[in-house]
Amino acid sequence: MKLLLDQGLPRSAASILREQQIETVHVGELDMASASDESIIAYARGNGYSIVTLDADFHSLLAVANANRPSVIRIRIQRLKGPEVAALISTVLGRIGHEIDAGSFITVTPTTIRIRRLPIRTTEARQN
Repeated sequence: MKLLLDQGLPRSAASILREQQIETVHVGELDMASASDESIIAYARGNGYSIVTLDADFHSLLAVANANRPSVIRIRIQRLKGPEVAALISTVLGRIGHEIDAGSFITVTPTTIRIRRLPIRTTEARQN
């Protein structure tokens, strides 16, 4: 599994995850810190990454496009430090890594992990 961390997440989380043998890169390490969400999606899809973000736009863009890749993990917890983000991602991967490999939207809150398989049907996307 390969992870691409979006700009809102600490860069240090990427290096911590790499130390745990999880192939991870931060958009800032790719000179994509100010790239559009569409460019980040294209990069992730073209290079086999799943996106980890705080941004709801990724879910919307993929739903409207009826896309089945890349998977997106949206963290709905603010102000996490690098070690906290890395620990949270490790926990999510341990619990539902197979869902990420299958192509999914994952939403992580302080108390839940919600999974929706891709592609999202247009009628289902409108309900969100």
